[in-house]
Amino acid sequence: MSIHPTAVIDPRAELAAGVGVGPYSIIGPEVRVGESTEIGAHAVLEGRVAIGARCRIGHGAIIGGAPQDLKYREGVPVGVRIGDETVIREYVTIHRATHEGRDTRVGSHCLLMASSHVAHDCVIGDHVIIINYAGLTGHVTVEDRATVGGLTGVHPFVHIGTYAYVGGCSKVIQDVPPFVMVDGAPATARAVNLIGMRRGGIDAGGRRQVKAAFRILYRSGQAPGAAAAQIKTELGDHPLVARLVEFIEASRRGIVGGATGGVDDEPGEGEE
Repeated sequence: MSIHPTAVIDPRAELAAGVGVGPYSIIGPEVRVGESTEIGAHAVLEGRVAIGARCRIGHGAIIGGAPQDLKYREGVPVGVRIGDETVIREYVTIHRATHEGRDTRVGSHCLLMASSHVAHDCVIGDHVIIINYAGLTGHVTVEDRATVGGLTGVHPFVHIGTYAYVGGCSKVIQDVPPFVMVDGAPATARAVNLIGMRRGGIDAGGRRQVKAAFRILYRSGQAPGAAAAQIKTELGDHPLVARLVEFIEASRRGIVGGATGGVDDEPGEGEE
């Protein structure tokens, strides 16, 4: 281990081999840190926190702080769990959960950029990017490989689907379907995230199926339920389309609407 002499580490904390801790950082008694994780200067890890292997925690980050939730009661067994190889940059805040037996969760291979905020009871998947100053309020779910743009605010209980892309300075008050790019205040659907899908290894056939489903959902003039039924009838055998339909049918807040004057689903850079 490389532990700076000014760091304050409770003897009950569990630090695996190769963990580094920078100057003036504070690590509480219920914290567990995986091997080769590096913690910068002035970071605070408090409460029931579990961090995976090979993570990077930036200067001034606060992980496991009490939630900004009036329902929270001190002493409730809740915490924060972070997967492997996730990067949490400077001054990020991740708060513990509110409800007993739950944790705020961040997956593996994520990037949380400087000064972003993850509130209580959020669940973030793998390979997610949260850009500077974005704020996820309580109970938000962000699925694998989604991106949330900088200075964006996400309403409580919103669900952001896999491969979704939220543009910067957006106000997200409804669920964002998988593979869809949204932008604005309030956020509305603009296009399919073709570039993100291609980078994630989704083949051209899969991208074409999602584009066809997007046109039905946002250009047919139908309500989401009726559009989902048509998508299921015409395209439902494809697993990506089935995932989109499942998301629409399960949405509790309703999905984001289409942009005024139509949406742009033309091919992106390098697309067919």
